[in-house]
Amino acid sequence: MDLRSTLLLTGDSACCFKLLNTVIRILPTPQPAQRKAWKWRNISTSLAHSCLTGAGAVSCLIFIYFIYFFVFNVHDPVHILTFSPGYFIHDFLDMALNQPFKQSWDLLLHHSLVISCFSLAATSRLYLGFAVVSLLVEINSVFLHLRQPGTELTAPQPSLAYSITSWLNLGTFLVFRACTLGWMTRWLAGHSEHIPRYVLMMGTTGLSLITIMNMVMFYKMFKADILSSIKREVRETRR
Repeated sequence: MDLRSTLLLTGDSACCFKLLNTVIRILPTPQPAQRKAWKWRNISTSLAHSCLTGAGAVSCLIFIYFIYFFVFNVHDPVHILTFSPGYFIHDFLDMALNQPFKQSWDLLLHHSLVISCFSLAATSRLYLGFAVVSLLVEINSVFLHLRQPGTELTAPQPSLAYSITSWLNLGTFLVFRACTLGWMTRWLAGHSEHIPRYVLMMGTTGLSLITIMNMVMFYKMFKADILSSIKREVRETRR
C-alpha cells in the first residue's frame, strides 16, 4: 500500500465516521439524552470505533502478528492503522466544533498524539506491531463508552447493569489499558538504542502524557463508581 492509498483510506475512514454520526443524529434520541444530543452522538460514534478497532487489534495480533509480535520494523501494511486515525480526525473536529476548548483540551491533545504516532507507523511501514498493540486499549474503551451515558447524560443509577459495566470498565482498564501502556513503555525503553531519536522522543512524549491522563481518568472513575458506592452504603446502613 503506497502513501496515496494510505491517505485515501484514512480520509474514507473519517468520512465514514462522519456519516455514522449523521445517521445517529437522524435516529430517535433516548429521552434522558435529548438535552445533550451532541454528546450522545459523540459517545455512540466512539463506541462503534472502539468495538471495531478492539476486535481488529485482537484479530491482527492473533492472525497476522503471531510470529513476529515483538519485531519493531515489520513492513507488512495493516489497514486498521489507516482506519483508526480516520476516526480520531473526525472526533477531533467534532469536539473542536461542538465543545468548549477548556472541556475538551485533554482529549484534543490525546487525539493529536494518536494521529501523529499512527500516521508515522502507517506511512513509514515501521512499528506496525507496536501500534497494533496500542489498539488493545480500545477493548477498555468499549466499556468506558457504555458507562458514559449513565454519568454524563443522566444521573448514575445504582442498578445491576450499571454496577456490572462499572466493574468491567475498571477491570479492563487495568488489563488492557494499564498493562498495555506498561508493556509499550518497557518495549520502548528496551529498544531505545535501535530507534531513531525523533521516533523515540515522539513515543516517549506520547506515552508519558497519555499515561498521566489515564491515571487521572482512573482516579475519577474509581472515585465515582467505587468510593461513592461505599459512601452510599455507609449512609444507608446508618439509617
